[in-house]
Amino acid sequence: MFYNLIYPLHEYFSALNVFRYVTFRSIGSALTAFLILFLFEPAFIRWLKRQRIGQVVRDDGPESHFSKRGVPTMGGLLILVAIAVATLLWANLLNGLVWVCLLLTLFYGLIGSVDDWRKITKSSSKGLSARGKLLLQILGGLMVGLYLHLHPAYDGGLSLPFLKGVRPDLGWWYLPLAVAVIVGASNAVNLTDGLDGLAAGPVMISSSIYLIFSYVVGNAALAHYLQIPHVAGADEVAVFCAAVAGACLGFLWYNAYPAQVFMGDVGSLALGGALGTVAIIIKQEILLAIVGGIFVMEALSVIMQVAYFKASGGRRIFLMSPFHHHFEKKGWTEPKVVVRFWIISIILGLMALATLKLR
Repeated sequence: MFYNLIYPLHEYFSALNVFRYVTFRSIGSALTAFLILFLFEPAFIRWLKRQRIGQVVRDDGPESHFSKRGVPTMGGLLILVAIAVATLLWANLLNGLVWVCLLLTLFYGLIGSVDDWRKITKSSSKGLSARGKLLLQILGGLMVGLYLHLHPAYDGGLSLPFLKGVRPDLGWWYLPLAVAVIVGASNAVNLTDGLDGLAAGPVMISSSIYLIFSYVVGNAALAHYLQIPHVAGADEVAVFCAAVAGACLGFLWYNAYPAQVFMGDVGSLALGGALGTVAIIIKQEILLAIVGGIFVMEALSVIMQVAYFKASGGRRIFLMSPFHHHFEKKGWTEPKVVVRFWIISIILGLMALATLKLR
């Protein structure tokens, strides 16, 4: 909005020329999202308590989690508000890619909010049916994939990290890839959101890394120099990524151990969907396995546990899945698990940045 309404006035006030730069507006977006969470989260937490919107804890979980029962949840609603407000204020609203990111995030947030509400009203850890939730997620991912596939600036080429000039054309097979990346990222973040600050931290790190990639991919000169696919207009996606990072940082102020609020599925499904959508838009789909390696690890731990349990007649690979619960069962404290996962996430983020030159 600022770009569309204020920047045109730079002819009369030269200082307003600063609104032209994506870097400046990304900083503004991150700070705006952070301040919304930082300033309004306490009041929102009090409102959630009055409405008795509290966390439902599974009975077969670690005993240390029983104390979390009743802690306000659905804090992700304010995360979505912060992301939406910051993006609408600082991004170029004539850029369709920004709207794709924002609308998919809000749609997945809607799915998560219905899921959360059913859990709360039923006082059960089960919300929407797995099939119903998955179908809605696929629908959202399919809409994004169709939009991009029909967009004149896009092709079906798949960018492969570390390989220079290798971009296999997937054609219409790009659609199922887009759906798989978006839905997979959404559910992986949802599985990760089991400890205080465990999901918000890596999402903040991952979105910060993708902020840099968005800027580079959207800049024709930089993309050509680094020999990565150029996507016209993708630099504006950096403003959205900044909003996600800022919102997660603000949320962590209250979600850090011991958490005063949880994001709920409304937050985790939306944030995961946002990461997947950005990955698709900037043509760095495969790189998400590195950038969001923590989420991949958590999702794989569940898949492996379930598959082995069924194949072996009841035996387990891990003491408990997702993976973070395995370490809790081994005696690690919750803060230790979270901080070590953050460290891994930072290392993976730096490795992802290194792929800009390692080609």
